[in-house]
Amino acid sequence: MKPALPLLALTVAVALASCGGSGDPPVDGGGTDVCAQTVPVGTTRPVGVAAASVLPTTAPAPDWTAPHVPGRVLVVGQDGTLGAQGLGLLSTVRTQRVTAGLSLALTPAGETDRAFAGRLAAAGVRVQPDFLYRSLATPNDPGYPGNGGVELGFTNASQTYLTRIRAEGAWDVLGGCGKTPEGALTAVLDTGADGGHRDLNGRLLGGRSFVSGESSATVDLIGHGTASAGLIGAATNNGVGLAGVTWSGRTLLPVKVLGSAGGSTSAIAQGLDYAVAQGARVINLSLGTPGNPGDQVLDTALNNAAKTAVLVAAAGNTESVGGYQGVYYPASNPNVIAVGAVGASDRTLACYSERPTASQGRKLDLVAPGGAADGFCPGASPDQDLLVLSPGSAYARSAGTSDAAPLVSGVAALVRAANPDLTAPQTRALLINSANSSGGLPLLDAQAAISAALR
Repeated sequence: MKPALPLLALTVAVALASCGGSGDPPVDGGGTDVCAQTVPVGTTRPVGVAAASVLPTTAPAPDWTAPHVPGRVLVVGQDGTLGAQGLGLLSTVRTQRVTAGLSLALTPAGETDRAFAGRLAAAGVRVQPDFLYRSLATPNDPGYPGNGGVELGFTNASQTYLTRIRAEGAWDVLGGCGKTPEGALTAVLDTGADGGHRDLNGRLLGGRSFVSGESSATVDLIGHGTASAGLIGAATNNGVGLAGVTWSGRTLLPVKVLGSAGGSTSAIAQGLDYAVAQGARVINLSLGTPGNPGDQVLDTALNNAAKTAVLVAAAGNTESVGGYQGVYYPASNPNVIAVGAVGASDRTLACYSERPTASQGRKLDLVAPGGAADGFCPGASPDQDLLVLSPGSAYARSAGTSDAAPLVSGVAALVRAANPDLTAPQTRALLINSANSSGGLPLLDAQAAISAALR
């Protein structure tokens, strides 16, 4: 297996002047009478999602050659299920609780993680590596904050991606029904989010960090999580910067699970459990690793979270045009919405976007604009990349499936706020079933999703 994830040079940072707000959301639904009536909880609606449920999954055997945190292994099971021999062996090493039924055991000096795991397994203890995951659009180009900068002149950037997913149509429908385009509580499992960004003012909850040495989830040293959070919920109609898919409300929960070295199984599993405990209705995961390394711990955490929260994950970015490896994990989990990216055209996947391969047939559930990746995809230009938030109340150009996934999460949050009766599996099915497939790809359609949710 190739080491870690490809970290694509897909973003160019540029300081932009504040742009004006777009005014209050329209209240005229355009003649579309889709407003929800009072419906008892549990009533079947809309057609096509009633039977949706969390699907069973099977993770392959753990791959000890895949990237993982060295010097420790994950131990699965409560004390009462480990057996006397296993408990005796664990009593001789340092351990640390991660979540209920999951702990870390530090590998003894002079022993490899795999050898230590073998001894534990022989004693009847279920173990696996603490796998590493990385953000899927962390750039290394000079223009990204902290990389030196690139002079782009006075570029006039706009959020054309909102038009392409029909966000304004969704806002119209909500306004026509007397509803505010505010999203349900959404957890962003990422590098944190800049709590001081002027375009996130009033949007962020305190959140929590599960990255060692980084105690605050509202400090983002990398910028990836700030971009993701802004695409979902940059403050709208405030006369500053960008408009988020969800307009207003303190409904964004930053959960820091990624640091400069990526994020571990234990951190992401803790982040998922925390997000669910906080009542998150949508969870965005713009992170992953090629293939499935056999992460049974994360698979269990994903499946548990999917019972109450809509999980959305980036499909992954190829490291070279045409060198596709299939949908990354955790997007390949069937209870997660796997999101690919379209570039300049809604009819063609962006050159970097992962997709099904002959050896890995997991399909993309949805696609959304992710930028054309100027400097990477042939023929791409800077103005085809997405405009996103950057730490320090700045703005940047960005491209990647990491940017496509938050657009889906934003629409999922609108749907769950508009119709709280929908379960998480029903919402997942609704988003997929309402996609615009006229161009051959399942393009996210915010207006169709909201209209279906309110029928």
